[in-house]
Amino acid sequence: MNRLLHIVASPRGLKSRTLALSASFLEEMARKHPSLVVDELDVFSEPLPEMFAETVEGKYLLMGGRHIPPELKERWKDIEAYINRFLAANVILLSVPMWNFGMPYRLKHFFDIVIQPRHLFRSSKNGVEGLARGKKVFVISTRGWDYAPSRPFEGYDHLEPHLRTVFGFLGIADPVFYTGQPMDSDDEELTKKLLIEGMEKVKKLVPAVL
Repeated sequence: MNRLLHIVASPRGLKSRTLALSASFLEEMARKHPSLVVDELDVFSEPLPEMFAETVEGKYLLMGGRHIPPELKERWKDIEAYINRFLAANVILLSVPMWNFGMPYRLKHFFDIVIQPRHLFRSSKNGVEGLARGKKVFVISTRGWDYAPSRPFEGYDHLEPHLRTVFGFLGIADPVFYTGQPMDSDDEELTKKLLIEGMEKVKKLVPAVL
């Protein structure tokens, strides 16, 4: 059974232009793949566990090839639950606006929780090996300004390069990106036009086969 994890990284709900684009993508997904199971994970409403000193100690134990000791297992239970939700999906949809040239802080929090040794990566004789191979990843993003290649603000885009690094580290080589920009234009008609066009474009990203 195909399972999609929708990671929502915008707190704006119905006001979010990012989520408006994602809704169009999900609508097309449901049309093409009616049996698809969707698990929505909103990083702004989920009680993401904190990474305290004891929790981080568990990470270093795993990196050293050891196991989580009984006294840390309770703290790690919630972390492993989020890791399992990520691993259970064969399709990942990430809805993420650009904040201050990068990702919203709660999305970084989520990645810091789930990217754990021996769960999402491991060391091998050839170096670090990602353990999330085979997943299809789609990233739908919006930005207020235009950060496209050859534009004046191109070098300020630290969102897409960061995400490509993260997914590449996990063994996902070809994440698909759609970026709606510029969404904070003084021309409201232009913004509306870009949003409507984007809703149609993201539908074309939906694969016929999962």
